[in-house]
Amino acid sequence: MRRIFKKKCIHAALECAENDKTLKRSIGPAGLTIMGVGGIIGAGIFIVTGVASAASGPALMISFLVAAIACTFTALCYAEFASMIPIAGSVYTYTYITMGEIWAWIMGWIMILQYLIASAAVAIGWSSYVVAFLTSLGIALPAVISGPLGMQGSLINIPAVIIIIILTGVLIRDAQESARVNAIIVFIKIAVILLFITIGINYINPANYHPFMPYGISGIFTGAAMVFFAYLGFDAVASAAEETKDPGRTIPIGIIGSLIISSILYIAVAAIMTGMVPFNLLNNASPVAFALQYVGVKWAFTVITIGAIAGLTTVVLVNMFSKARIIFAMSRDGLLPKIFSSVNQDCKAPVASIVLVGGMAAVIAAFFSLDSIFELVNVGALSAFIFLALSVIILRRQQPDMKRSFKCPLVPAIPILSIIFCLALISQLKVHIIQIFIVWLVLGVIVYFVYGKYRGMFRSEDIAETDMGGFEPPMETPLSK
Repeated sequence: MRRIFKKKCIHAALECAENDKTLKRSIGPAGLTIMGVGGIIGAGIFIVTGVASAASGPALMISFLVAAIACTFTALCYAEFASMIPIAGSVYTYTYITMGEIWAWIMGWIMILQYLIASAAVAIGWSSYVVAFLTSLGIALPAVISGPLGMQGSLINIPAVIIIIILTGVLIRDAQESARVNAIIVFIKIAVILLFITIGINYINPANYHPFMPYGISGIFTGAAMVFFAYLGFDAVASAAEETKDPGRTIPIGIIGSLIISSILYIAVAAIMTGMVPFNLLNNASPVAFALQYVGVKWAFTVITIGAIAGLTTVVLVNMFSKARIIFAMSRDGLLPKIFSSVNQDCKAPVASIVLVGGMAAVIAAFFSLDSIFELVNVGALSAFIFLALSVIILRRQQPDMKRSFKCPLVPAIPILSIIFCLALISQLKVHIIQIFIVWLVLGVIVYFVYGKYRGMFRSEDIAETDMGGFEPPMETPLSK
């Protein structure tokens, strides 16, 4: 059973990105930053702001700031690892190197849940915006094909399935093509957000800011736990590490740059929106459009809806991209069937992984209405961030002299602060969400041992050294140039 604690050698991790199962390095700093912004900005502004305002009140802007601080600590940890070990897998790979196989599997299992649920849920939100937009144009889709199973007579959510199929096709083309499509859509949604800020600032009523903290400090932290979902996406930048040019420089720029841009826009929108409308009226599915309608700017509904559709499209795209890379990395390590680590030599993309991700997301989006989806995704992401921070501390102790293109400052203080913030935010989530998450973890452990026995992972002759002691990583590798 010692096999389950075997750690992955850093040499092996880097070399696996130089064989025929490597991905094409095609994304530069601008493309990676835009990918991060594309993954972050979307559901956060167009959906979550309304739900979170019911918990935070006008102090919603402070909730966004608290969540941004928590994400900054995590982003610094991500930047160190992803620039040092620029291969697919993100926290799954980092955990494999520092803690061992069983912990890596658990981390990968958690991230599969996180990205799968996020992709499907945002696709469902995308569908609702599209249906509303078409209705405003006088095109009413039949209820039977435009919603979750059993909701208002619906049998299947066809629009959600269609967007997933389209984006699956985009992802198969290659990472550069995905980044190009993402960039176009990101510019559209940022333009719409700036339009909202420009219009909304003229309709702020200072009376709407009183009381500023109707539910006190606890309301701010509850809101922060909810809006944390809005920031998920910067972590997807690490998933693209194996497809970035000059990763030692590009990845820190992409992670930290996308987080800063998104934080500024989030806080600005939250401040203006709660100034335009009493916070108790914002808890609806389209708070940004509602705020404009509330102050009488009805003409902007169409523009904002287009922006919301664009925003949600890129979130689905980036989540599917990230999940496919996690499955690819786990397959390449032998923890999932090898077919999912095969790379198409024409497009240099893990086609089988992408198709699997698209298929699973399409099925969920077609038939399910996922209540409390933001919180279920949040607990998975927060757990991953805790493992990430622990991995930084462990590797600093194990390999203090290893070359790091970017070093997280004040280690172990910053990683410890990241862990504390993550635990604080988890404590604000509903108990039944934690229970569902625990059930998923137990199921993951069962799958690990069942599949491991099938693959012969626990044969005595397969036992490897569990200690990394004595390993001297190269001061510079081809991937760090």
